[in-house]
Amino acid sequence: MDCDSPCNPHGDALPKALIRSDIWFADGNIVLIADSAAFKEVFRDLFSVPQPVDQSLVDGCPTVELYDRPTDLYHLLIALYDGIYFQKHTAADFVAIAAVLRLSTKYFIEHLRERCIARLAIDWPTSLPEWDRREHDGTDIDGRYSPREIFPHPILMLKLAYELNLDTFLPGAFYDLSRYGPSKILSGTRAPPPIFYTEGEPEGQLVRLSDDHLCTTFLGREAAQLYIHTFLESALHDRPSTSCANVGKLSAVHCVESFYFIHLNVLRSVGGIACGRDADPLHTLLQAAEMLERTDFSDGVKTCGLRMCSVCKTEFMDAVKKARLEVWDLIPEWFGLREPKSVEDMN
Repeated sequence: MDCDSPCNPHGDALPKALIRSDIWFADGNIVLIADSAAFKEVFRDLFSVPQPVDQSLVDGCPTVELYDRPTDLYHLLIALYDGIYFQKHTAADFVAIAAVLRLSTKYFIEHLRERCIARLAIDWPTSLPEWDRREHDGTDIDGRYSPREIFPHPILMLKLAYELNLDTFLPGAFYDLSRYGPSKILSGTRAPPPIFYTEGEPEGQLVRLSDDHLCTTFLGREAAQLYIHTFLESALHDRPSTSCANVGKLSAVHCVESFYFIHLNVLRSVGGIACGRDADPLHTLLQAAEMLERTDFSDGVKTCGLRMCSVCKTEFMDAVKKARLEVWDLIPEWFGLREPKSVEDMN
């Protein structure tokens, strides 16, 4: 891309301070200038604002100066000509999505704005089934959770959501961020590298949350961890129940031992032994339910599953499903958010 260095002012007929982007049409009739980047375009109505009569020309064309980020304008122009499509969803999509969403909102380009919001809703769902789909997509075939290859860092989403009043994506972004350890939450993240060298650090600007939003994140994180302790007290209290198929039998010990095993493993998760997911009740509860069907536990001699009766399994599974729905409903409250608007309302 020839937008990394200033152009020759004689060969390109550009003022020395301007950088010629690779959006430069030979038959263009207007030059858009954002900061020090220039774009030669063919426009009839868009951006056609009155210009001074004695205005100097660039490459034989009148100029319009826009007070937008050059990278944002670059992605908007690409989207206007080619559309905005994502064949394979990756974290790298966020740069174009954020840029086009900013300017399509500013310039009332509704079809592009709707497309960007729909794409963000895939990464930051507003329903529990879609969140589970997202988490599945972020887990590789070996069971490793690697969300940053597919989804952008939640701090970047939080910044964009507050900038453009995208309230509906705040709960998911805060929840995602709260699953990091405190030191990682504090240290922030790097924004993607800019297209134009005049826009800041080549490796990308360091982005951190404000003090208020850090407090919001930590308070929500504490609430998420506390929920699991509360769940253990309520869902596993007085288990097995009187409905247990083994009640009054010697085999009742199998259900007792199974619930103890689940209790112990859930506590290990909350305590941080399950690396990186110690403040993720949705995941912790899902793992607890999955223990009922696993057969890879060891009794010291061979691998086996939990020897729990069908009645206890059903009751515990129902409790987990109810708890996960409750967690999803509580997330906005944990992070001090009002009830978010729907994607349809944002459009």
